[in-house]
Amino acid sequence: MRRGFKQKILAVLSALLLVMAMPAVPVKAEPSIGTPSAILVEASTGRVIYEKNSTERRSPASVTKIMTLLLTFEQIEAGKIKLTDDVLVSAHASGMGGSQVFLAQGEVQTLDTMIKCITVSSGNDASVAVAEHIAGSEDAFVEMMNEKAAQLGMKDTHFVDCCGLTDSDNHYTTARDVAIMSRELITKYPAIFQYTMIWMEDITHVTKQGESVFTLNSTNKLLKQYQYTTGLKTGSTSKAKFCMSATANKDGLDMIAVIMGAETGTERFQDAQVLLNYGFSVSSLYVDTHEEALPRLVVRRGVKTDVGLTYQGEFRYLDIEGNSLDNVEKVIELPESVNAPVSAGTQAGEVKYLLKGVEIGRIQILYAEGVAKATYRDYLKRAVGFFLL
Repeated sequence: MRRGFKQKILAVLSALLLVMAMPAVPVKAEPSIGTPSAILVEASTGRVIYEKNSTERRSPASVTKIMTLLLTFEQIEAGKIKLTDDVLVSAHASGMGGSQVFLAQGEVQTLDTMIKCITVSSGNDASVAVAEHIAGSEDAFVEMMNEKAAQLGMKDTHFVDCCGLTDSDNHYTTARDVAIMSRELITKYPAIFQYTMIWMEDITHVTKQGESVFTLNSTNKLLKQYQYTTGLKTGSTSKAKFCMSATANKDGLDMIAVIMGAETGTERFQDAQVLLNYGFSVSSLYVDTHEEALPRLVVRRGVKTDVGLTYQGEFRYLDIEGNSLDNVEKVIELPESVNAPVSAGTQAGEVKYLLKGVEIGRIQILYAEGVAKATYRDYLKRAVGFFLL
């Protein structure tokens, strides 16, 4: 008995020593990249996962076109332009140098085709033609670009043209600001991916010289190098060097990796992949779509005795610390009753989310309908109805 007991004790001690000798699980090391300025953001929450000199002002080259595309999709949504619109190419647009799709003065292409020319082949001529179609002139469109940048809080951005061809010191942005406009584009207008995921496609030039087929080839090599790629835009000039805003989707996560000032095109694509892989490896997303119904709230002195409630929207939280999101606690905060009048869409209460007792976010609970304040006539009707019952 004693010998067997001692053997068990020795076995337990050996196991403990073995566990103690094992190395601790290492914390995921931050990515190592050569790019001088970069940022990694999860799109649905906007959480920054990694950044390096992300507020350093730099020339963006054709990454500029993200803002051009954002304004284009806004105008489509507003009903001011349509994908079927015919876009006329001006002398100014056809004279653009740099990356182009060789549009001729007087040539007409649909807006749908022009967007392909911008997203796939980074056509400067197509960008200017679209800008003129929307605003009447490139200068007027650039004013719209700068107004939108200010609206989005892009504090370190100023545009001089709509395509990024210029190397003017007055045409600049930052990795952080590029991420902001990229996020705005892909979250509000996911239809952009129908264009940015095109690897190769033919368009037809129709000019006075006749018809000719031109093949659009994507400038985004990640479409072939990285299986989760969804977009978004590359750029390069002698001043900007090699830039890009790379978007990718894996397991429901949408990542944005912005690279600014890489020395080579190869480094640009490699560093983008490093950041995207890092983001996917450390991130867990908690999403509450509110499947459970909210109670009706008692209304005092109103034409109705209660009011329906609704959530402001779904709640999303990105964890990069390795926490178990099964432990997120949802706390609904509502008053016992409310006095009329109440207006539909105004705040009734809040939902608070906790992880390990620490608040990680909150959203509003809104009135789903309005309830007017009751008058003497309403009280009289209610009393008569009660008496008749």
